[in-house]
Amino acid sequence: MNITIVSVGKLKEKYLKMGIDEYVKRLGGYAKMDLVEVPDEKAPEQLSDAEMEIVKKKEGERILSKIGPDTYVIALAINGKMKTSEQMAADIESLMTYGKSKIAFVIGGSLGLHDDVLKRADEQQSFGKMTLPHQLMKLVLVEQIYRSFRIMKGEPYHK
Repeated sequence: MNITIVSVGKLKEKYLKMGIDEYVKRLGGYAKMDLVEVPDEKAPEQLSDAEMEIVKKKEGERILSKIGPDTYVIALAINGKMKTSEQMAADIESLMTYGKSKIAFVIGGSLGLHDDVLKRADEQQSFGKMTLPHQLMKLVLVEQIYRSFRIMKGEPYHK
């Protein structure tokens, strides 16, 4: 199983990087994990709707350039389907069973994901209605992927 997380922006916070690195290391026994960062589009704080669309489109093009045609894509989106950890584990296991050996999770930038990315996605998943910084979301996602493999293997995990 090859899992890729494609995210917008460079991870700068050392404490987040250390946490992500720890879970990636733990995942090594279960799956190959790649973290791909694409540059965020520089933009002023106040943007018109048209300017926001341009920023999201440019970031979306960068994201899509990192995803192969045979990759199953899960876009993290606030309006996506919410799952329990057990449901996420069952879904990943089902993808593996039915020959989807490449999965990409996509985390957008501060403005979210462009419609082109959402259209390319095979599914949209939400981790709740709260907005989280995308860099923190990467840590939460890596932990949940690790937890999914522990669940699949019947190994203990914190409930």
